[in-house]
Amino acid sequence: MNETTQLNLDGRRFAMVSSTASRVDPDAPTRFDYREEDGVIWGGYEGDTVLHGRFVGVRRQDEIELSYVHLTRDGDSPVAGRSTSRIEPLPDGRLRLVEEFTFDGDDTPQVSVCEELPA
Repeated sequence: MNETTQLNLDGRRFAMVSSTASRVDPDAPTRFDYREEDGVIWGGYEGDTVLHGRFVGVRRQDEIELSYVHLTRDGDSPVAGRSTSRIEPLPDGRLRLVEEFTFDGDDTPQVSVCEELPA
């Protein structure tokens, strides 16, 4: 299996394990469902403070560039931003995503870590 196949995110699910932007609820973390075709990435996410979210972007080798938007459970305005993630293999074969992101209107860089959920 080549590196591109190993890193393909199509059908993979991830859960947030840490974030500098907010506390992560370990019992109900935000979960991300990824789709990928020919390096194009898209999907959705929900959980913790996120009611419903969507993302779209591209993967170039082990880096992902995304734009995202979501609604929070306690807010009435969409939250949007951009991110760059590094894909890292875990010892057990799952993947970890280390994401640097910013919210639109706030240039303060944030970092989150998500790990692939077991199949």
